[in-house]
Amino acid sequence: MTVSGTTSGDGATGRGDGTAAGSRTAWTDAWDVLLASAPARRRGRVLQSALREAVRSGRLAAGTRLPSSRELAADLGVSRGLVTDAYEQLTAEGYLRSGHGSGTWVGDAVRAAAPAVRDRAPHPAGARADFVPGTPDLSLFPRAAWGAAQRSVLARLPHRALGYPDPRGMPELRTALAALLTRRRGVVADPERLLVCSGVAQAMTLLGFALHRRGARTVGVEDPGSPENVAVLGATGLRTVPLPVDSDGLVPGALWRAGVRAVVTTPAHQYPSGIAYSAARRTELLDWARSVDGFVLEDDYDGDFRYDRAPVGALQGLDPERVAYMGSVSKSMAPGLRVGWLLAPEELTEELVERKRTMDLGNPVLEQALLADFVEQGGYDRHLRRCRLAYQRRRDTLIAALDEHFPGTEVSGIAAGLHIIALLPGRYGPEARFLERAAGAGVALRALAYHGTARPDDGRVRLVMGYAHQSPSDITRGVRLLAAAVGRG
Repeated sequence: MTVSGTTSGDGATGRGDGTAAGSRTAWTDAWDVLLASAPARRRGRVLQSALREAVRSGRLAAGTRLPSSRELAADLGVSRGLVTDAYEQLTAEGYLRSGHGSGTWVGDAVRAAAPAVRDRAPHPAGARADFVPGTPDLSLFPRAAWGAAQRSVLARLPHRALGYPDPRGMPELRTALAALLTRRRGVVADPERLLVCSGVAQAMTLLGFALHRRGARTVGVEDPGSPENVAVLGATGLRTVPLPVDSDGLVPGALWRAGVRAVVTTPAHQYPSGIAYSAARRTELLDWARSVDGFVLEDDYDGDFRYDRAPVGALQGLDPERVAYMGSVSKSMAPGLRVGWLLAPEELTEELVERKRTMDLGNPVLEQALLADFVEQGGYDRHLRRCRLAYQRRRDTLIAALDEHFPGTEVSGIAAGLHIIALLPGRYGPEARFLERAAGAGVALRALAYHGTARPDDGRVRLVMGYAHQSPSDITRGVRLLAAAVGRG
């Protein structure tokens, strides 16, 4: 095989007469290996990828003349049509150029190697143990059941369903979710008022825009609470006012004094303190909303996971016209699915639907159909039962490990969710030094102070520790590593 023009450090040396020395090159030898190991049906793609990478990396320099499709096919032992298809594809992409009767050449533009693509997903860098809260165990994701549902859905989904969807979500999914939420969370769920969203973050964004359009400029948020809510609402033009939380829930006096007409809450399992709103505090919160003609934005954060009794019902079930209810599969299944829901008061629904339509024209249809099938066939309930048993064991393991290695530690909050609040005795402080030593040992931690403005100055170390995403053995090892790093005070 002959290759004309410039060659680069692959062992072939230009002879000055426009041809390369020898009939083969190092890169065609490598292609032989690739093609030989590839299934027959994928050899065309493998050859295209190899050619593309050779040009991008400079191994095939600009201006290099390639062998004819017949020559290259003979050298590689493949059909001429496979090589012709590869040349045509890369010519269409701009990597090659050809002219009638003049052969095929590498394009004039020199292609540099592709730059490394950064991954900005929020993974603790270099952590030997990870107690950062907020993530379920992704290894428990029901891959087999999900795959079976995918095959079933693709087989029966009509062609028209692949068009632009209802911005509220597919009717099948809204119906399935409404039944699920009514049964499991006690909400008043009309499928006509249910919006399928890209997680709670989009639901909160939609509500923020709707409130801003109605003249709101401030929204109350729990303190401690989720910093993400502050960022999301801020992006819609709303300022957030931190409101204290005690052992019963949001403090009513502070809510009245704030002068807001909307507040974000997590009443079933407050994030991050771990308390459940008392019945009296729920009543006071709804009385406030009615009195000021306001709204409660309920984030049902990990509300399905209660280990000592049945989960507390959602606040929305007590007054669906004053409570906008938000939830997702981010904690129950996987945040990467980006599927959530919003049940809004009737007076906000049409405005939210229109905003959703202009924002993204609706969520991906296949994922919606898959989740609908998964819920309807009982897969979602089975998955929750499996997770609940696993997470309860992990919570118990973490508490036992803290009791062994950090005696005197108090754990607050109800037996629920994916995290605990650990209050370590003062001898392990100060908190800043504790966190610095933990980080130095590769233990990823998050202090309670990260979640709010209230910071008691009693010398104790207050941690929000996630456990759901770790195995029991990893939890025990991580606490042991933490104890070795910070010592006994």
